[in-house]
Amino acid sequence: MFLEKLHLLNFKNYEEADLSLSPKINLFLGNNGGGKTNLLDALFYLAFCKSFFNPVDSQLIRQEEKFMVLQGSFDRKGENEKIYCGVKKGQKKQFKRNKKLYERLADHIGLIPLVMISPSDSQLITEGSDVRRRFVDLIISQFNREYLDQLIQYNRALSQRNRLLKKFMEVRRFDEAALEIWDDQLIRYGQPIFEARKAFVEDFVPLFQSHYQYISQQKETVSLAYESQLIDADFSDLLLQHREKDRRMTYSTAGVHKDDLSFEIKEMPLKKFGSQGQQKTFLLALKLAQAEFLKNQMDIAPILLLDDIYDKLDNKRVEQLMEVVQQDWFGQVFISDTHLDRLPEIFKELKADFKAFHIQNGEVNEQK
Repeated sequence: MFLEKLHLLNFKNYEEADLSLSPKINLFLGNNGGGKTNLLDALFYLAFCKSFFNPVDSQLIRQEEKFMVLQGSFDRKGENEKIYCGVKKGQKKQFKRNKKLYERLADHIGLIPLVMISPSDSQLITEGSDVRRRFVDLIISQFNREYLDQLIQYNRALSQRNRLLKKFMEVRRFDEAALEIWDDQLIRYGQPIFEARKAFVEDFVPLFQSHYQYISQQKETVSLAYESQLIDADFSDLLLQHREKDRRMTYSTAGVHKDDLSFEIKEMPLKKFGSQGQQKTFLLALKLAQAEFLKNQMDIAPILLLDDIYDKLDNKRVEQLMEVVQQDWFGQVFISDTHLDRLPEIFKELKADFKAFHIQNGEVNEQK
């Protein structure tokens, strides 16, 4: 799986840009603020119908412009796939595959398997459980269409149940029969979500462990575990046990929307006891394992985006990472860096095929 050509029009700081890309390694080089990360975000958008950084589409349109366009020409198992995205202020965005408009954006997810590695990944460690659930959901949704539909239906049922609980408080009347209707919906869609997440983590952990040990040169022991209220309880019983608490709190306190991942280093919480370098290595191992997992599941090597990989990583670990990502079982790779020569020198030494682009003030020039 690789992107052959990329076209941007009025996207963030780009008035217009056209890139012909290497099927293997592509380097976006230049000073901060030039637009390197924006190019990576354009690739993410073409894969997931949304920005990695900003959920508001209208804010991605270049200042003083009314619309934006992203287009990508992909090679997917030897077949050409042309993806078009158009966004106009005040209108619904359009996503097309080979000139055919998608009726549901969810139908596009998984066509272009992709993994993003960014400094903002630190939120997986520092922020709440919702960030870690999104990490898991984004992976599973790329190869399991039923899972994505179940997730959408579960979140709708959860929203309705919470709205009903608030209404009970307002009218000072609790209707158990009405609540049980939404309990049934949570169980119907939540149970398979739990099973899918549990199976995913079981398969994912060995891959993660392998990548961490390689990047860290086996310096530390780490662990990753799935935490869910459903591990030790039946979903129906769990909702019944939490019913009184839900009534008092006016929101749902039990279900797969409370799931989490625990991260540990040397059997201690990574967030509190891991150094910046150890945390960054942990996150890199997570994302590299994500790429390998998707390749195993979909029989397609995903596109890999690495934004500012020198952030909190020493030179030795970066060199080891570059050695990993240029191997054949990884797909196309895009990497950003503020140094113009550092990454080209590494890949020349590795004798890897690559293209380097100098990015400055929303303009792209290929380095020869």
